[in-house]
Amino acid sequence: MSLNRERFLKTSAGAAAGVAAGASGMHIAFGADYSPIGTFPSGTQGDSVFLGLMCPLTGSYSADGEDLRRGYLLAIEQLNNGTGVMGKIPSLAGKKGVLGKKIAYKVADSETNPNTAVQHATEFITQNKAIMISGGVASSEVIAMAKVAQQQKVIFMTGASGSNDTTGKDCQRYSFRSQCDAYMVAKAMAPILGKALGTKRRAIYLTPDYSYGHSLTGSMREFTEKLGWTTVADVVAPFPSTDYSSYLTNIANSNADTFINIEFGNDGVASTKQAAQFGILKKMKLVVPNVSTYFPDGVGPDIMNGVYGTQEWYYSLAGTYPLSKLFLADFQKKYPGIIPRWTAHIAYAQLAIWADAVTRAKTFHPPTVIETLEAGKPIDLMLGNVHYRAGDHQLVRPVPVVVGKSRYQMQNKDDWFKVVDVVGANDVMQPLAGTSCKMPSLT
Repeated sequence: MSLNRERFLKTSAGAAAGVAAGASGMHIAFGADYSPIGTFPSGTQGDSVFLGLMCPLTGSYSADGEDLRRGYLLAIEQLNNGTGVMGKIPSLAGKKGVLGKKIAYKVADSETNPNTAVQHATEFITQNKAIMISGGVASSEVIAMAKVAQQQKVIFMTGASGSNDTTGKDCQRYSFRSQCDAYMVAKAMAPILGKALGTKRRAIYLTPDYSYGHSLTGSMREFTEKLGWTTVADVVAPFPSTDYSSYLTNIANSNADTFINIEFGNDGVASTKQAAQFGILKKMKLVVPNVSTYFPDGVGPDIMNGVYGTQEWYYSLAGTYPLSKLFLADFQKKYPGIIPRWTAHIAYAQLAIWADAVTRAKTFHPPTVIETLEAGKPIDLMLGNVHYRAGDHQLVRPVPVVVGKSRYQMQNKDDWFKVVDVVGANDVMQPLAGTSCKMPSLT
């Protein structure tokens, strides 16, 4: 029996059945009754609900984690006050909190470490009765926390995660990923790279040795080789790393003319700076498919000039999308002198999507909220209309492809990129049959 039919039969039984359900531990909300599951209904008692947030504030991806944290804090403040982008979402307009409840939260440092991330996620669920958890920047963190969420039956709105596996072979019914995956990045970039750089390139990769690295390298190879590019080698380095000397020696001694650096965060900055010292960037074109939030700041404009990549979101899109303009203005008001990077966008968007789904479902009951998300109703946010695909819980959304500006083209210290194209979702989404996602059950 499906959940929808089960709820219908229960709610149509009338008041007498409701009394019986209450006596047996059922929870009654908005005319429907639900069996306890995960932290529901215990986590919804009182005038607030708790969100557990895991951000890597130390470790290789710490700069991205701090940006993620800022996005969460702005989102929670505006949810509780009914302001900003939250106030423009039809289901949330004119309301404070979610279903009349204030959002309470804690932020934990996941340390860019899956074990630490799992520890904090578990504590938030078991000790704080978190009704939802969110966070992570490394795909290893996110995949590990998604498994906890599935086991504990608590919704997980992921932070940053670019691995195909997150909504592929490691997909979870209780987990939803908003970042464009490796397949989407590579498919969006390949035609642009072919047009800008030609179709007869010899590419060499530097790949971090974990799910994200292998996933993005694999997808980039797939789509660039279809262009006519030759893959010279895939040089795999441990994750995390600080000294890339031995790996860069192999790259420098190759006959490649294109260096595709898959490294991310602090590792991306370190490996790229060392590649410059090895003379690699003088003889090879640098491509960074997934540019981490503060990578340009770390390597500087002389390296970034002409580098092709993608951004999950970029602040100049405020000129295209009205809600990006509002998000940018509110973020800078809360954090003077700081322009949001794309991890802040993920944090805000994920909380907005969750709050909208809960409000439309009229309950915090996790299976009902999940079904509401899976129904695919679009929500207008900072990248226009987006929605979750039921089959793998990947957000159906566009991919911004960018190229680095020269120092003379930059209008301010954060003006690193020209947006070459915003490639539509219909042109980048991986066919569901190719994802290897086998979705677990709701209960």
